[in-house]
Amino acid sequence: MRRNIKSKNFFILAAAGVIFFAAVVFLYTDFFGALKRGAEAERFIIPLNLDEPAIVSKLKEEGFIRRAFAFNLALSLEGGHGKIKAGGYQISKSMNVWQVARTLIGESYMKWVVIPEGLRKEEIADILAEKLDWSEEVKEKWINVDTAKESDYTEGVYFPDTYLISKDEEPEKVAKRLQVKFQEKINPFSKEVLKQNIKWTTLVKIASIVQREAAGKNDMPLVAGIIWNRLEKGLKLEVDATVQYARGKTEEGWWAPIKVADKKINSPYNTYLNKGLPLRPIDNPGLDAIKAVLYPEKTACLYYIHDNSRVIHCAKTYEEHLGNIEEYLR
Repeated sequence: MRRNIKSKNFFILAAAGVIFFAAVVFLYTDFFGALKRGAEAERFIIPLNLDEPAIVSKLKEEGFIRRAFAFNLALSLEGGHGKIKAGGYQISKSMNVWQVARTLIGESYMKWVVIPEGLRKEEIADILAEKLDWSEEVKEKWINVDTAKESDYTEGVYFPDTYLISKDEEPEKVAKRLQVKFQEKINPFSKEVLKQNIKWTTLVKIASIVQREAAGKNDMPLVAGIIWNRLEKGLKLEVDATVQYARGKTEEGWWAPIKVADKKINSPYNTYLNKGLPLRPIDNPGLDAIKAVLYPEKTACLYYIHDNSRVIHCAKTYEEHLGNIEEYLR
């Protein structure tokens, strides 16, 4: 009798153990397990400036995790809180939360690259090289070969924007991507360009000057209007930014203030010595500068300065211009 009781108790305990084990497995799988066996890897994009709670919500919404709590626990145990960065990652619905967490803590294979307005391509190359881990040799090839195959595409067409670029993307294709974005941005203005009978190369040259010379988007139309006035009257533009481009990089950077001696640099980009526009654009302008060239402010001014607060003051005559210099800069 006792043996039967013992046997019965053993089977009860064994059954309870199996049930308990099955419950643990079920709960673990429900909280931490993969959602779909054998699923292919997918691209998961984390936008710039997305905080961690929003990233976790995005993972749940897109079906990579079941429960936010479980992922946050895995992230904590992996020491990953605050370490997930914006970019592109390869993850799969066949991954458990630990695998997803480790992947997102690691290095992204796609990088967000932010290119500000008004940079020359050497500066853009520096940003790309840093973000995409280019060697010095690859960077120099991008500057001197990949972006120099066609004269009209040497400068000015590498549109300033935010890009998501794979670290494995060929540098030449990166150059093409920036060119395509430039084309997309100016295409809506093609009718206006034809209407005004402006060569697109002329448009970009002037826009590149406006981009560097204006203190911001608000005074771009005025700067553009003055540049058009000087061109129409056959006056030298006498723009510092073109001389900065001709001079190249200094210890203070690419765009350090020019000196009197710099105005004598023998270069087709020196608008103190040469009439008309420089040989090519001097930087890569944004859309506001391009719009300003197409829709300039109507003005009788031929000169302008910015005071120490970056407020623009224009003048119709050289005498007025000298007066502005005396009043606002001395």
